[in-house]
Amino acid sequence: MCGIVGIIDKQSRSLETDIIKMRDAMPYRGPDGIGETCLRSDGIALGHRRLTILDLTDAGSQPMTNESGTMVIVHNGEVYNFIELKKELEGFGYRFKSRTDTEVILSAYDKWGVDCLKRFNGMFAFAIWDKKKQEMFIARDRLGIKPLYYFYDHDKLLFASEVKSILKVLKPRLEINHNLIDLYMSFGYVPGEHTLVKGIKRLLPGHFILWNEKKLINEKYWDVSLENSHDHGLPYYVKELKNLLNSSIDLRLRSDVPLGIFLSGGIDSSAVVALLAPRVNKQLKTFSVAYDFGADYNETNYARIVARQFNTDHHELIVSPSQFRDFIPQYVYHMDEPVTESAAISLYYIAKMASDYVRVVLSGEGSDELFAGYDFYYYNIIIEKWRRILANKNISDLSELLCGLLPDNRIRKYLRMSLIPLEKRYKGISTYEEEVKKRLYTSDFKRFIAGKYEEGPHDFLSSLFQHTKNNDVLSRMLYFDMKTWLVDDLLIKADRMSMAASLELRVPFLDHRLVEFAAQIPSHCKISGKSTKVIVKEMLKGILPDTIIYRKKMGFPTPLKHMFQGELQDYAYGLLIASSANIRTYFRSAEIKRLLDEHASGRKDNHRIIWQLVVLETWLKSLAFYSGSFDVMPARQERIGA
Repeated sequence: MCGIVGIIDKQSRSLETDIIKMRDAMPYRGPDGIGETCLRSDGIALGHRRLTILDLTDAGSQPMTNESGTMVIVHNGEVYNFIELKKELEGFGYRFKSRTDTEVILSAYDKWGVDCLKRFNGMFAFAIWDKKKQEMFIARDRLGIKPLYYFYDHDKLLFASEVKSILKVLKPRLEINHNLIDLYMSFGYVPGEHTLVKGIKRLLPGHFILWNEKKLINEKYWDVSLENSHDHGLPYYVKELKNLLNSSIDLRLRSDVPLGIFLSGGIDSSAVVALLAPRVNKQLKTFSVAYDFGADYNETNYARIVARQFNTDHHELIVSPSQFRDFIPQYVYHMDEPVTESAAISLYYIAKMASDYVRVVLSGEGSDELFAGYDFYYYNIIIEKWRRILANKNISDLSELLCGLLPDNRIRKYLRMSLIPLEKRYKGISTYEEEVKKRLYTSDFKRFIAGKYEEGPHDFLSSLFQHTKNNDVLSRMLYFDMKTWLVDDLLIKADRMSMAASLELRVPFLDHRLVEFAAQIPSHCKISGKSTKVIVKEMLKGILPDTIIYRKKMGFPTPLKHMFQGELQDYAYGLLIASSANIRTYFRSAEIKRLLDEHASGRKDNHRIIWQLVVLETWLKSLAFYSGSFDVMPARQERIGA
């Protein structure tokens, strides 16, 4: 687990200084070592920050060159099956000086070219410069567990593990993608390859870039097949799931440093503990975090049940409202992009605590998106059934009438949703209400986004539904969430908050073999009636107590509702309705104040939209700080419509 940066620019006169600026913009990603390589004649510079996990000696330092000196690599993450690949490559005559997976990646690319990606099992983002071919090969893992950002303008290519590294050297100043503010307000993050910073893109999961002087090629090398029409029966799927999950956990134990587990007390993290504990000799270290706002925000009792059953060395942390408030600017800084994932702050604090004991942790991330762990999926399946009933025009007209008469409540919300096709309605778990969003927008901003339809991002979202047009409703939602919510919210949170504490986080449920298997499972094995995640619960019968298996999902809950009525109330008012607030460019101050007043008085729970605005405003303020050369806002509001 590290941080990587790179520059391709034959015209640059400052390769050496720029690569160091980029590398040192994220010191927390690699406190154990630094390195850079500058090949001025090639116009290439690579930089690396190291967090030592495998081979703690200098033999694992990066940038790393292959035995013949023809290739150099920088790598972030882990290829877990490197031991098996190493043996295979040794059979072809390759020799190795270190015990690292990085050296294996180099030899695998030398042997198999881009097809090496199909052989890797892991989480990774890496770049390899081939001196002979004068080509740069950049790749990201199948699920997007590890991040990779890039900027390309034909004259130069910049890439890094974090946006802030690119901003350190990118000139001239960039602008904000103002039109993508609307997507952020719909999702709570910006999905797909585009970011809110113009010109900077994400390398999508399962994609690679191949650059030479003639062109830049961006290609997909992996996607998941959703062929689940053949039903082998629940017992078969349960057995296979257990075997694959055990295999995935075994691979993720490969480490030369201490390892622990984030244990929330939920079914997924508890499953990792339950399956791992009987197979290790040492006592497992487990870590839990909570807020002191009552049982709805504290899962530690459940975590203790699992910790006692499997005799773990268990550690707990209570986060206070003042700690939450004080970390907001750092949270936004580390996240690099505005992402309204409030649970990330508690994740940072537990990661910081865990880093005093271990260097690597396992977590249950990804299971809900593979096996349908949210009630939201069940509700949307019901909505689709209603849509078939509402195909009758008279009933549809009656529903429209009821939507206008009913008070603003959940019944009205779901009735209105049933009038809209899944492709236009579904935005994943973090869906924000369109009506609230539109009331916030200034007239100028409404006109701007109406005339600035961004084809790229919207085409990406449409393509996800097009890919699943022949699949059942649940499969379509799970695929959409795997490509959006999982990668651009949950995995960004997991990477940024763990790395902010210089801790490597591994996610056994996102082994690509397990993901491919999950996509083949019939939907009735995931949701049956109102019961979610059926197959996972069935697998854990007799292994975990029923109080863990069948309890209501919580998942690092954050008491934002209460905090915006208490400790964070003045903070939110002071930030969002100040005359200097950057969000005035997009949103009506009077409407923001109305939302704050409603929430403070208890008339309505607006904590989600308030937090979304807090994150965006803090991000806008932070840009100038960590870029050093960023024009945060237009000089005049009229420039938005320019």
